[in-house]
Amino acid sequence: MREFSYNDLLFLLDATQYTLWLSLVSLILGGVIGIGVCLMRLSTSRPVAALASAIVAVGQGVPPLVLLFLAYFGLSFAGVVVSPFIAACVALSYFAAVYLGEIWRSAIQSIPTAQWEASESLSLSWGQQMVYVIVPQAIRLATPSSVGFIVQLVKNTSLASIVGLVELTRAGQLVNNATFQAFEVFLAVAAIYFCLCYPLSLLSRYLEKRTAY
Repeated sequence: MREFSYNDLLFLLDATQYTLWLSLVSLILGGVIGIGVCLMRLSTSRPVAALASAIVAVGQGVPPLVLLFLAYFGLSFAGVVVSPFIAACVALSYFAAVYLGEIWRSAIQSIPTAQWEASESLSLSWGQQMVYVIVPQAIRLATPSSVGFIVQLVKNTSLASIVGLVELTRAGQLVNNATFQAFEVFLAVAAIYFCLCYPLSLLSRYLEKRTAY
């Protein structure tokens, strides 16, 4: 057993880059897929809307940890060997896509019917209505919730430690196993997570106040 040292702190900070990369990749992929999920949910085609509803139901009904296990062990069972980082990206991207898609769908559907009717009276196509009238208003409504979800996504990257990815939480476990200084180690881990998430929380509150007027 040894003391928690400066080098241990540097190890935690170095592992934080994997937390950031995992968050960023999952957010980008999840956002792109989430747009598709949103549009599918808004589709007038019943089969397409039903498929999107099933995708959302699975994503919201299965815990992120189970999604991570399915991505890591399920792909391996299918003969596709992936690294813990790739498996975590797949699971968290799906998780992000489902929730971001629903946030954006609800924002679009909350736009008053009068806005749709007014844009339709200008002989705008559905696509033009979305681009020029509906989406700009929906973005204003969805931004605070989207930023709030990003905070949850960053914290959920800690689940990747269960499949061996040495991100911040896993690094904390390794340091704790070497030092047996659990309080000091995980206090440092908590402080790093706080530094990552608190600015996003402040941004979410700021945007919520801005959109309230």
